[in-house]
Amino acid sequence: MDMNEIHDYARRFLGAHGDKAEVEAAQKAADFEKQGDKHQAEDWRRIQAAIKAMRGPHVS
Repeated sequence: MDMNEIHDYARRFLGAHGDKAEVEAAQKAADFEKQGDKHQAEDWRRIQAAIKAMRGPHVS
């Protein structure tokens, strides 16, 4: 995924999953890593990072 797709997906994922979005994205990345799909895992790590950035520094 390119950065525009990452941010678009992160925005929609955050809207759909709310406060749990970052944790769920991390879980998806871990699941793909366990399956050996490094490309999908990398995309989900980037989505997780984008969600974290959207939520801002005041949210841990």
